[in-house]
Amino acid sequence: MNRRTLFALAAAAALSVTAGLPAHAADPLKVAFVYVGPVGDAGWTYAHEQGRLALEKSMAGKVKTTYVENVPEGADAERVIRKLAADGNKLIFTTSFGFMNPTEKVAKAFPSVVFEHATGFKTSKNMGVYESRQYEGTYLQGVIAAKMSKSGTIGFVGSFAVPEVLRNINAYTLGAQSVNPKIKTKVVWINSWYDPAKERQAAETLIAQGADVLTQNTDSPATLQVAQEKGKFAFGWDSDMARFAPKAHLTASTNYWGDFYTKTAQAVMAGTWKTGEVRGGLNEGMVRMSPLNAAIPADVAKLFEQKKADIMSGKLKPFQGPVKDQSGAVRVAAGAQMADKDVHGMNFYVQGVEGSIPK
Repeated sequence: MNRRTLFALAAAAALSVTAGLPAHAADPLKVAFVYVGPVGDAGWTYAHEQGRLALEKSMAGKVKTTYVENVPEGADAERVIRKLAADGNKLIFTTSFGFMNPTEKVAKAFPSVVFEHATGFKTSKNMGVYESRQYEGTYLQGVIAAKMSKSGTIGFVGSFAVPEVLRNINAYTLGAQSVNPKIKTKVVWINSWYDPAKERQAAETLIAQGADVLTQNTDSPATLQVAQEKGKFAFGWDSDMARFAPKAHLTASTNYWGDFYTKTAQAVMAGTWKTGEVRGGLNEGMVRMSPLNAAIPADVAKLFEQKKADIMSGKLKPFQGPVKDQSGAVRVAAGAQMADKDVHGMNFYVQGVEGSIPK
């Protein structure tokens, strides 16, 4: 992470517009959250909701929070965000990539409100960006997947072909290739963040195509449940999903937002918030791996822990070279690191991922 520690990041997401302060210092800070899915999805939105609850607990009496769930990415999002700002919320978190443009538009109309947008790339005087380096955890999933796969083919249930999802597909593949250079990744896209029926169909398709270890960038446990029904393995996503498929669930790359939400609210209340980009991974505790399934052999667990330690120390970067795309073109030379702007704007498949990226 560029700003040393998650505290430094979130606090340095600090120095800002005093206009973000509540009208009276004694009044609770009104904080709102906009969710793309239901709080019970067990994935992305669930993790953000746990972050909201952690904020309420850590700042009891000092904040008053609210949320709106199941908000479509588009005109409805702008309407919801605008109403939350008009209702007096002084800090608004919009938690999906497709909320970026609506958030930017509303932020211009409410300069005294602080907006934080998850996974985007646009900032302004009163709008910041935050996200987890989830791909660090996905890389580790790939390491385990390659060791657990018998077919040499692993699967990925994709939501939308945006940079954050492509990063995870590629990191999953590169982690697997660090163990087995010949492994292949198949992807099925469902064009939704949360649709259990489509997720189930995608998982079934991947298994029919020979994939025997699956992961996802979607929010329900359907992929895991299909894997367990078919005697295969899979990974949880954004939260520990072991309770839904304990035999299939190998581990999960989970997001923890509570510290960031708390420190951001504290900064707004102190008048020290400033715009910027906050990104945290394993080392900062924004990404956490859930317990390993007992079915994972000891030598694989040891390799997993070593790779995890290497990522946390900075010795290992998921997109360090050599990295080639599907055509064989070198995207990152051996010994080099992929630039942050290229990581954040990723728009290609690495070699080993089959198929084409949807338009």
